[in-house]
Amino acid sequence: MIEVENLVKKFEDITAVDNISFDVKEGEIFAFLGPNGAGKTTTIKMLTTLLVPTSGKIKINGFSAETKKEEVRHSFGIVFQDESLDEELTAYENMEFHAVLYGIKKELRKRRIEELLKLVELWERKDDLVKHFSGGMKRRLEIARGLVHHPRVLFLDEPTLGLDPQTRNFLWEYIKKLNKKENMTVFLTTHYMEEADKIADKIAIIDKGKIVIIGTSKEIKKKTNSDSLEKAFLKLTGKPIREESATSLDHMRLRKRFFGSRR
Repeated sequence: MIEVENLVKKFEDITAVDNISFDVKEGEIFAFLGPNGAGKTTTIKMLTTLLVPTSGKIKINGFSAETKKEEVRHSFGIVFQDESLDEELTAYENMEFHAVLYGIKKELRKRRIEELLKLVELWERKDDLVKHFSGGMKRRLEIARGLVHHPRVLFLDEPTLGLDPQTRNFLWEYIKKLNKKENMTVFLTTHYMEEADKIADKIAIIDKGKIVIIGTSKEIKKKTNSDSLEKAFLKLTGKPIREESATSLDHMRLRKRFFGSRR
């Protein structure tokens, strides 16, 4: 469902993603882990056609991200690390606007919006402005919105960042059910190692733009002689806290040039 071959992304003299290759099977839950500044979000932006690779190949649902961008975009839904809802619209209006952009016919989109808002327990708040929602409610709405066109792939970039344990558990249980019911492929990044350990079929760890290991959680722990995924992660990426070095700050500056204030 996702094929990545020799993918590279450079920002002037900075290599953010350095010749990575991997594939994700249909119906698989794939976790993409790494320290701050490792290249996770840059990779997702290339996979979702928001960034053009410096070199390499990407295929999503059999379509080239270089030559079939529209087909690729219709194949996936995405929940960004940063909030992307219109807070001056209601929950229903946010859903409807997204559905119209994907060309979903009126009767069908009404059914899908109702179904999804009920599934994420927001139907009773459908007419409320999003600016009055809690962080957890906004995340649930973003996931529902990303699913309104029934994508083959769902990208989740730090979807539970800052959420309380109850809301995080609710979201993952819902995503697991959806994954099984729809055979939907899920590509996620997270800093919560226990989430990846619990939910992912396969895990890739990236550091300094390079993939250092790919496998199941069990395989990664065995290869690193670790009794937890967190310990394995630290052995592979090191224990020092990643400060905002000159390199990463320069990377942020360059990204702002491309994306404005968005990360």
